[in-house]
Amino acid sequence: MVLDYGDLTLKFIIGFLIMVLQINLFGRGNIAPTSAIDQLQNYVLGGIVGGMIYNSSISLMQFTMVLLIWTMVVFVAKFLTNHNNFFKKVIEGTPQLIVKNGRIDVNLALRNGLSANDFTFKLRQAGVMDVRNVKRAVFERNGQLTIVMKNEDSLKYPIILDGKIDYEELETIGKDEAWIDNELDKRKVEASEIYLANYIDGQLIIYKY
Repeated sequence: MVLDYGDLTLKFIIGFLIMVLQINLFGRGNIAPTSAIDQLQNYVLGGIVGGMIYNSSISLMQFTMVLLIWTMVVFVAKFLTNHNNFFKKVIEGTPQLIVKNGRIDVNLALRNGLSANDFTFKLRQAGVMDVRNVKRAVFERNGQLTIVMKNEDSLKYPIILDGKIDYEELETIGKDEAWIDNELDKRKVEASEIYLANYIDGQLIIYKY
């Protein structure tokens, strides 16, 4: 098979430009993936470019259209996850509280595909030798383990993210919906107006859009 280097060069350029476009449209999450969408975005984009770029039977127009279609799919998926809690949970999942006050929720860990071997490895990576010293360990959406030790005084709990109240975090800190509604009323602000709200040392710290 004889390669058409002119066509190949143009495909490389278009692939590069589409990657730059996605970074500018969706932020730099795909550079350091933190969610399932970021991971899939990279895998599929890499598969499209790597699998089609050397295929001479695929025209430049077809190659470009496939890349644009994938960009549109990612855009719609990100829009839905940022504006709808149901789609966010379905597509990205939710952080899971694997350890609470030194006690491991074994069933929850197994449901999330976290084996004992992987779990202990992640603890060792964080410098934790005894799980009984862990106040809480959250299995994040990207597979990482966020650990808070019992001797850490400054504890931070994200109560509102991207304008959405995290009711699981409310339960973790022993608060309910009435409490957060009262806090927001006192500040004369709606949840939808808040970029991030953290519960730190008994206080709700709000960062508005």
